[in-house]
Amino acid sequence: MARKLHVVMLPWSAFGHLMPFFQLSIALAKSGVKVSFISTPKNIQRLPKPAPESEVAALINFVEFPLPASAALDDKLLLPEGAEATVDIPSENIQYLKIAYDLLQHPFKQFVAQQSVDWIIVDVMSHWAGKIAQEYHVPLLLFSAYSAAAFQFIANPECLVGDGQKRVRPSAESLTAVPEWVDFPSSVALRTFDAIGMHHGFYGMNASGITDAHRTAEILHSCQAMAIRSCPEFEGEYLNLLEKLTGKPVIPVGLLTPEPNSAKGRDHQISKIFQWLDEQKPRSVVFVGFGSECKLSKDQVYEIAYGLELSGLPFLWALRKPEWATDDVDALPLGFADTIRGKGIVSIGWAPQLEILAHPSIGTSLFHAGWGSVIETLQFGHSLVVLPLIIDQPLNARLLVDKDLAVQVERKDDGSFTRDGIAKALRLATVSEEGEKLRVRAREAANTFNDKKLHDDYSVRFVEYLKINVATK
Repeated sequence: MARKLHVVMLPWSAFGHLMPFFQLSIALAKSGVKVSFISTPKNIQRLPKPAPESEVAALINFVEFPLPASAALDDKLLLPEGAEATVDIPSENIQYLKIAYDLLQHPFKQFVAQQSVDWIIVDVMSHWAGKIAQEYHVPLLLFSAYSAAAFQFIANPECLVGDGQKRVRPSAESLTAVPEWVDFPSSVALRTFDAIGMHHGFYGMNASGITDAHRTAEILHSCQAMAIRSCPEFEGEYLNLLEKLTGKPVIPVGLLTPEPNSAKGRDHQISKIFQWLDEQKPRSVVFVGFGSECKLSKDQVYEIAYGLELSGLPFLWALRKPEWATDDVDALPLGFADTIRGKGIVSIGWAPQLEILAHPSIGTSLFHAGWGSVIETLQFGHSLVVLPLIIDQPLNARLLVDKDLAVQVERKDDGSFTRDGIAKALRLATVSEEGEKLRVRAREAANTFNDKKLHDDYSVRFVEYLKINVATK
């Protein structure tokens, strides 16, 4: 019996990266590939798991490397106890997570040395993986958790470091125009308020001693090819452009669309949510969710709340309790729960987002335009109202607007938004005659996003690429 292909997965410690790597691992295992999924104990514990007796579960080995959080910088502990992912810490402390993450290169190198590894698949943060792959003659592949549209904007190798960066991306302002290398109609670029944070975060030095742009440049240089969670049917023009820019094969692995589980057998609070949804008209409810990485300020939460009320639409809001709120009641405007009783639900804490999106009463989604959430939402053909906040989200939002798939909430020059802007965007996407084209386009997009065979075929072709291009030891 031929030895199974063995792929090692090493995602960055953020759930917007961990989840796509996990979903790709599932797709590889379904094609008979043995996967070693490397992360920290708490991150692995928080991932969903394949059914224990399944063939997929037998092929995925979760490898736990304790995060060296006890390492210190200037006698100060890098991270609080139990912090192993970006969701566990304020954004200003992510630079310390990068230091701890970089220390994983030592157990990672040892693992690769002791195993028979055919491929290493990494994220943009693991800049040191290239040297390890080269030392042990294992081909390296970059897997992007971003859309091709966002990646080409952020990561053209010509302008990541050195003179190229100084010439093309010298300032935040340089991120506000569509890049010169985009030779087709596009508005994918940043507003000034987004560009300031992006330029500082990506090109600016941090405590780890290496910029994110430099990390990306190292991986793009070291990798043999790039895999991306996308498909030509949705953004073929950007996939072709990315291949041209990187000079490497860019392989779409499909959208890796997760499948909803049955949520109705869960706790009382979740059961109440589904009971309420069952009572609503088809495609009438707005689902609101900003995930766990977007830490909304008090002003932002309150404006969203008042905007939902102003819209007059039924809604379900899955709200993670903000750090500034003393308790669940404090997380919302005074008296808001009474005002909206019968018209909407705010579920504070965890909610089964995918299962909620799958419910026939959901018609619109108000969210941040993170790529994973775009995929989850469009598979059900929902209208999209986008309020992007961090990293790639503003770029995805522009892509969706370009494709007539989303309404973007109006913003002021400082990035703030109003309750009126929220209400206006929601009504346009959900009920107004003017938004009918958007609703039709969203339902059409579902034909691509929910085409399981299409995306499975891309995953199978990716496995064929891995088998054909495995290094001869």
